Amino acid sequence: MIERAGAGPLRRLVVLRHAKSDWPEGVADHRRPLAPRGLRDAPAAGRALAEADCLPDLALCSTAVRARRTWELASAQWGTPPPVRYEPRLYAAAAPDLMEVVRETPREVETLLLVGHNPGLEELVLALAGDGLDDNLERVRAKFPTSALAVLAWRGTGWPALVPGAALLTSFTVPRGTKGPKR
Repeated sequence: MIERAGAGPLRRLVVLRHAKSDWPEGVADHRRPLAPRGLRDAPAAGRALAEADCLPDLALCSTAVRARRTWELASAQWGTPPPVRYEPRLYAAAAPDLMEVVRETPREVETLLLVGHNPGLEELVLALAGDGLDDNLERVRAKFPTSALAVLAWRGTGWPALVPGAALLTSFTVPRGTKGPKR
């Protein structure tokens, strides 16, 4: 559960799985680009965050091409994107490794965006969420697809204090872009 008032400011961890990627023959996994659907969905994720008034103070992004491109397209939907740190440890990371990176976040950051990969992101969300609004937890357990956005909220004095079960899963959405008009 979320710590009660007086335990520090409300903090949000926004978790974004990279948009749909392509699988070109002969391209290493780390270099895989976004597929056409991913090129449509990544901006939709950025718009969804803006519409939800959930823009980050800092973004941590995997160094994989598909994650970097997701970040670029999503953050292009905002007036002034926040600083981004491309973090090699996010590539193919498990939940404990992701937690280690999150806990290094500067204290002044209240909303952190993590752009990365499954299964680690899904495992992280499920580990941190002590509870969820509506049916969000069940939906995450069922599937954490590409472009999925999960928002976890908690109160704390700093990111090192974030522990499993301490957050509330306030939102889980899967923004999808639309195809252009048929010609």
